[in-house]
Amino acid sequence: MIPLRDVIPSRTWPVVTIGIIVVNALVFLFEVSLPERELRVLFRQFGLVPAHFAVPAVLTSMFLHGGWLHCIGNMWSLWIFGDNVEDRMGHARFLVFYVLCGALAAFGHVAVQPMSRVPTIGASGAIAGVMGAYIVLYPRSRILTLVPIFIFIQIVEIPAIYFLGFWFVIQLFSGVGALATSSGAPAGGIAFWAHVAGFVAGMLGVFLFRRRERQRPAWWHDLDR
Repeated sequence: MIPLRDVIPSRTWPVVTIGIIVVNALVFLFEVSLPERELRVLFRQFGLVPAHFAVPAVLTSMFLHGGWLHCIGNMWSLWIFGDNVEDRMGHARFLVFYVLCGALAAFGHVAVQPMSRVPTIGASGAIAGVMGAYIVLYPRSRILTLVPIFIFIQIVEIPAIYFLGFWFVIQLFSGVGALATSSGAPAGGIAFWAHVAGFVAGMLGVFLFRRRERQRPAWWHDLDR
């Protein structure tokens, strides 16, 4: 399932969300300009390597990506869900929330794979936190989703609680499946437990970072219908 957009308009300009996307895009463009050997050095220096854990890498690893699909997929998800969460939290709170979710996601991965020497990169853990916050704040929202069925393509609206809930269950089961393998390594190099930890951190952390909703906006009543 490929999310296209949600149905909730943002009431404020999501400057932090846009800023994060721009920084990630610029870093990725720098990555693709490097020869493969130098790129691997970059990942080892600034990616999160659990066996050689370094606190600065918790932050720097959030802005590195392993390919076009990795970067675009993450930034697209952040654009869909980040603006509404930022709207509800406020710009400064959202920035702190995003970084904290990314950090907790990284610690979750390290806890499960403490001896791994593979650099972990990507904003997925932090964005999982944003998605966790979204499911708490807007469970009745709907996500316009592209669903390929064999050779046919359907575009349907799926309630956020089902779309994001299904995504979380997939990450959880995939993480458990990785632990069941002989090596315990995540399939395809995907840090599923970072996603799980980030999502849970977002679901819990949103209660500390959200601002009180003074009144129900117009779109809320549309969702009640």
